[in-house]
Amino acid sequence: MWALPPHWRKMTKRRLPLILVGGAVVVLSADLAFHVLKDVVGLVRSEPVQAHVPTPRAAPPAPRAAPPPQPSHPVADGPFVVKSILPISGPIKFGQYFWDESQGRPGPLVITVDLTARVLSVFEDGHEIGATAILKGYGEKQTPVGVFPITQKDAHHISTIFDVPMPYMLRLTNDGVSIHGSKVERGYATNGCVGVPEPFAAKLFQVAHLGDKVIITDGKRLNLGDPIIARPKG
Repeated sequence: MWALPPHWRKMTKRRLPLILVGGAVVVLSADLAFHVLKDVVGLVRSEPVQAHVPTPRAAPPAPRAAPPPQPSHPVADGPFVVKSILPISGPIKFGQYFWDESQGRPGPLVITVDLTARVLSVFEDGHEIGATAILKGYGEKQTPVGVFPITQKDAHHISTIFDVPMPYMLRLTNDGVSIHGSKVERGYATNGCVGVPEPFAAKLFQVAHLGDKVIITDGKRLNLGDPIIARPKG
C-alpha cells in the first residue's frame, strides 16, 4: 500500500479531502494535496500562461533589398527614369526616414508609394533623394492605388472630416486622401491617407509642387533604369 513520506505526515493531523493515488485512498490536507499534485502527479504549474495577442493591422515592413551598385554614368536619359537609389540596407523601420538631396538636380519631382513594402520614395530628375516608412489605410479605408497629382498644399491643415491635424498636407483626391505628417509607429493606421514622419513631411512639403505626380502601387519595386512614370506626350 502507498504511504506518505515522513515530511508530509508531519504537515497535518486533520481529516480533510481524499485523493486517489496509485489505486489507494489517502486522506490529505489542503496544503498536503497541493504538494502531492506538484511532486507526484506533476499537474501544478507555478505561473500562469500569458497568451500573446498580435497587434492587428500593423505587420512589420517588408524588407527593402540592398540597392545595386551605383553606375558611374546615368543609366538612361530623361527625368522619369531611375538613375540612382539611396544606399539603404535592410528594411526601413517605423518612424525612420532618409533624405539626401546631394544627388538630386533641378527637374521634375515624382513620389512613389509601395503599399506592400510600406515605403515612400521621392525622385528628383530620376534620383532618389528621400525614402521613409509609411502608415496606410486598412479595411474599408484602404489607401487607393493609381497616379495622383498634388492638388493642394497646406502646412497647417486640419481634417474637416475627422477634426485632427494633418501637418504638411499634400492633397491627392477630392475625398480626403493625402500625404501628411503622422505618428508612424507599429499599431497605427490611417483612414486611407499616406502617413509619413513629420520631419520627413516638412522636407517633402518644401520640394513638392502642385501638379507633381504621386504613384501609389501595391508591390511594385523600382530598380536602376526602370521608368518611374510614362513620359508625358507632346
